[in-house]
Amino acid sequence: MKFADVILPLALPKNYTYSVPPHMEETLKVGSRVAVQLGKQKKYAGIVKAIHEQAPADYRTKPLLDMLDKDPVVYPTQLSFWQWLSSYYMCSEGEVLNAALPAHLKLSSETLLLFNDAYGDDFTALDDDEYMVAEALHIRKELRIEEVQLILDKADVYSTIKKLIEKKVLLVYEELKEVYKEKKENYVQLHAQYEDEELLAPLFNELSRAPKQMELLLAYLHLVKTQGSVLQSELLKKSGATTAQLKGLVDKNVVWIEQRVVDRVPGNGKAEVQIDFELSPAQEKALAEVRSSFAARQVTLLHGVTSSGKTQLYVKLIEEYVASGKQVLYLLPEIALTAQIVRRLQKHFGKKIGIYHSRFNNNERVEIWNKVKTGELQILLGARSSLLLPFRDLGMIILDEEHDTSYKQQDPAPRYHARDAAIYYAGLFSAKVLLGSATPSLESYFNAQQGKYGLVELMERFGGLEMPEIEIVDVKKERAEKNMQENFTPQLNAAISNSMAADKQVILFQNRRGYAPFLMCTTCGWIPNCKNCDVSLTYHRNQDKLHCHYCGTRYPYPQTCAACGSQTLIPKSFGTEKIEDDLQQLFPKARIARMDMDAVRNKDSHNKMIQLLEQRGIDILVGTQMVVKGLDFENVNLVGILSADSLLSFPDFRVNERAFQLMEQVSGRAGRKHGKGKVIIQASNTRHPILHYVTSHDYKAMYAAEIAERERFGYPPFYRLLKITLKHKNQQTVEQAAQVLGNWLRPHIGPRLVGPAVPLVGRVRNNYLQEMLIKLPRDSKVIANTKRLLQEHFIRLLAEKQFRSVIIVPDVDCT
Repeated sequence: MKFADVILPLALPKNYTYSVPPHMEETLKVGSRVAVQLGKQKKYAGIVKAIHEQAPADYRTKPLLDMLDKDPVVYPTQLSFWQWLSSYYMCSEGEVLNAALPAHLKLSSETLLLFNDAYGDDFTALDDDEYMVAEALHIRKELRIEEVQLILDKADVYSTIKKLIEKKVLLVYEELKEVYKEKKENYVQLHAQYEDEELLAPLFNELSRAPKQMELLLAYLHLVKTQGSVLQSELLKKSGATTAQLKGLVDKNVVWIEQRVVDRVPGNGKAEVQIDFELSPAQEKALAEVRSSFAARQVTLLHGVTSSGKTQLYVKLIEEYVASGKQVLYLLPEIALTAQIVRRLQKHFGKKIGIYHSRFNNNERVEIWNKVKTGELQILLGARSSLLLPFRDLGMIILDEEHDTSYKQQDPAPRYHARDAAIYYAGLFSAKVLLGSATPSLESYFNAQQGKYGLVELMERFGGLEMPEIEIVDVKKERAEKNMQENFTPQLNAAISNSMAADKQVILFQNRRGYAPFLMCTTCGWIPNCKNCDVSLTYHRNQDKLHCHYCGTRYPYPQTCAACGSQTLIPKSFGTEKIEDDLQQLFPKARIARMDMDAVRNKDSHNKMIQLLEQRGIDILVGTQMVVKGLDFENVNLVGILSADSLLSFPDFRVNERAFQLMEQVSGRAGRKHGKGKVIIQASNTRHPILHYVTSHDYKAMYAAEIAERERFGYPPFYRLLKITLKHKNQQTVEQAAQVLGNWLRPHIGPRLVGPAVPLVGRVRNNYLQEMLIKLPRDSKVIANTKRLLQEHFIRLLAEKQFRSVIIVPDVDCT
């Protein structure tokens, strides 16, 4: 007898084993979806991980219910990758499956309530709620839980359903239903007898008395010449005709209608590859060095200053891998970047390229998933989630802006880092990894210095352009002398005016969205806080509400102070909304736009805003980190950083590295095409060493200073960090749980265990938090043993009755 280990979309510590029915033994494949039952009634679609003949010793297996696919939805390579992600990042394979599979490939059963005909139609023994449900069931024969909630007009209907089950009025059935459906469109085609143009003349004579049908035919002939195929909806729109008039042509056997399956995400451009640029001598040298490095090592770091033309190198390398029949994954940290890059790549690679990110709907994701699996898409551009797609023959992974924090998944599990995961995933295909950045992460640059990665440097801007001039402006001094206009120093104000006069564009960076980070009562100092989280509320003027950026709760604007009752609440500090508001006052004729999470929520809003800036429909763009990363606008000659102090004052060991990266990256948006750009950085602490490194564009000096500090205090890349977060609704319970776990771990881990302690934000979504940090040496055996020890103690802690409801979140390589 055969058995199948099945990964279910649940956070189960182990995979469940099912028996394979005889009729499935020949056709069942590893990687296919199967319908299974878990518990008494619940059904799920799981993925077959392994097929074997070893029955489980501790329980009796249930049979697989059904095979949902003829062909596997993932390859064994992806299953190996899922297992590694699960093991390394301390989560279950079910959680990895949940993150990887599109929602419409993950099926769980829906409860159907069926009327029991044996009960009859006498409902006199039922109470009011039972009667209403029984009567509806008697008429409809089946109902879903949501429909019962609507009938009774309340959310809690389970007690009523339970009574009806006990009285045998209804039966419960679990239905597993495929959600994904192919998209179909109607296409119009001319009958074969009229394909000869000479035979059309008598047809035109015949239709002269039916002008609308004549218009339909003329519109059809125009569309078929310009497009090749004719959609019914397009034909009706172009001709202004109705479906009834089109049916008249169908009845006369002039045209016929065919229903075809169409792509929800059609490819753009031509099928062949077209490279229409020449590399500079510096780029040619760098490309040769990358090829040479790939011959010796799996991973290469490309350290190229901003506007050095790294993307053109990527294009040349992609061309080589596509020509050899391999697939290429091009990773970007932000969805905002995909719009501009994909237009450039489509120009060169046409229909061979596809995009994948969280803004696609579930049906679109299934179609992209299948195109990657079959190899129809050779180049895939996307955010970190695209790493989980089922590549068939991966040749190279490019991680652009490899230093970016967006590559680390925070919640939910798996909390993977796309850079590290990409290196492992590429290894399964014997593929190459190219890490590109103007400001590499300290870890990657350290690995390159140690010889673990290859290192290629491109230290001159494309076209011989100079690096932008950077000016540090003392905000404290300007405020003292009362020279400020709102949050703008005279120097920044003058520079914006000069750029506008020269018909140039401006980018202003402030790493806080909203109008004001908090409100404060000037009488007593009270600050409105979120009721669910220990954070102050951000004021969003556009909606006139206070927002919590941790749990998403919104509150009305308070008219009076909750503490002293005074009406002297004023906004403190400033976010992107406030800057946009101030700019409209200072530069009333300027076309101003804002790019942050609030302004670009829709699927195409990133793309539209970037195109508008490229087409010079925006004079001044205000934004958060979205404007920093890799965007290329040839007409921008000025960049302003409005508050460098907020970047340099965060309590984190990476603060200096991150601040340098952000400021250097945003300054790189200036002067990318015509002339030398300018950057103005407003700061109160103008003597901070990071500002000196940014002014001189000196990455290596920043690296040398930071790497010495990291070694001295035992931080990455010399040690690995593993953070454990405990959560619970009760503060005392979580404190006790953290103390107990810490006491158990300390004899094994010793001084490498830091904490437990309350984090910077001690309560989120009404859960109180406690954190512990473990510093692990770069020794794979020690790391593996520590993880095993932690898992054992997590199980031990949750076995204690008082700690059963505590949530434990391990975060490996936390950032």
